[in-house]
Amino acid sequence: MVSLVAALAAGLVVGITAASSDRPAAVTATGSTQRAGAPPLSLDLGVRTDREARDLRRALALYEKDDRRAAAELFDRHSSLEARVGQSFARWPDATVARLTRLAGLHPKSALIQLNLGIALFWAGENGSKEAWRSAAELEPDTAYAVTAGNLLYPGFARNLPVFVPGFDAPPAIRSLSPPAQLRTLEQRARKRDRNGTLLYGVALQRLGRQRSAERVFASLARRSPADAEAQVAAAVARFDKADPARAFSQLGPLSQRFPRAATVRFHLGLLLLWSGEVKEARRQLRLARATEPGSPLAREAKRYLDELTAAGI
Repeated sequence: MVSLVAALAAGLVVGITAASSDRPAAVTATGSTQRAGAPPLSLDLGVRTDREARDLRRALALYEKDDRRAAAELFDRHSSLEARVGQSFARWPDATVARLTRLAGLHPKSALIQLNLGIALFWAGENGSKEAWRSAAELEPDTAYAVTAGNLLYPGFARNLPVFVPGFDAPPAIRSLSPPAQLRTLEQRARKRDRNGTLLYGVALQRLGRQRSAERVFASLARRSPADAEAQVAAAVARFDKADPARAFSQLGPLSQRFPRAATVRFHLGLLLLWSGEVKEARRQLRLARATEPGSPLAREAKRYLDELTAAGI
């Protein structure tokens, strides 16, 4: 079920291509024995398009294909922390844990290093992986590295975090832009207090792993627009925390009374319940979303979730 929810969420069409990140395949944190092959490498480059980012993306793709020698050649061209972590992984298992441990000592506030150190420790069958992942989540909570650390610390939840789904598409003028330009344009619209631009900017931040920033953007809009159901729901969804799901549910649940005819409330309740593994109640909320606003974009999304759950026999 966790895998299905992650796949469904990845397929949501919300009109923001700035949503791509370079987080790797998931690690399943179970057991304590040494694993075969090289561990997954987690590098997040956001919407960067500079030469180093291009090299690191190519290196990461080669690493994931197990061409570590070619990956190392690309990582060795650069001296950033991302490149140095990549260098350590590309030489697995040759002193990888020791190299990362030294880096952690030199850069004690880096979530990038703590996350990957935890992965390396886990893959090597050594102790300390969970402590490193907790450090990653606490040191830089507004990063994709913190989100990935949450995946590892809370494997019972769907991967990553639920993303608010607006009831409208981004305009073609936004979709045609490059990811960096999309992000800049949406930020400008949010600064001008454009309602739809603010919602889409928050969504883009969420998809880039910047959950705390998205929460602030949505919360500001919600304070300005107390009668706007989408603004209130977005603010609640952005509060979702695997360590404390009640942060979101306590705010989202009462909105069903304030906005009884808004499909967005029921849809996102269903989404958060699916993320938490509460399938039966999630189904009920998704059905209510369809019945509340038949034919709406969110009603169609709710149907897609329900159909996929049925097809999977869940």
